[in-house]
Amino acid sequence: MATKTTRATQALDRLGIRYSLHACEYDPDAPRIGLQAAEALGVAPSRVLKTLMAAVDGRTVCLLVASDREAAMKRVAAAFGGKSAAMLKPADAERLTGYHVGGISPLGQKRPFPTVIDAGALTDPAAEIHVNGGGRGLQIRLTEGDLVAALAPLVVSLT
Repeated sequence: MATKTTRATQALDRLGIRYSLHACEYDPDAPRIGLQAAEALGVAPSRVLKTLMAAVDGRTVCLLVASDREAAMKRVAAAFGGKSAAMLKPADAERLTGYHVGGISPLGQKRPFPTVIDAGALTDPAAEIHVNGGGRGLQIRLTEGDLVAALAPLVVSLT
């Protein structure tokens, strides 16, 4: 288990939320980094949520989707009451979150963005789930309920 401190872990510490850190090999050339992380951790891909940064009608939003699923942009736009949605360019995502692509966490971003978790990714508030810990190859394991408490997200179907 890793012991690195990041803005993501600091955010959880401030909230008093229990979590554990797990390092895994990061492969920048992996076609799907979330799937590679799930395999490295030895967990089902549905238990590793990838963090995606998008824009809905020009407004930045944060999406969490199981690593084996893809967000439907029409559903993303609808979740935020918008007409259109598109993924942010990597450089924009890095600038706005303060994290590097491959290490973007939904926690501890430079400033909070409206966040939505795909409803299909949540099964039980007590079930454990992984999200990026704020560094490439660093994952945070916590319960679904604690993740929801930390982010106060919308929970709707995105896939």
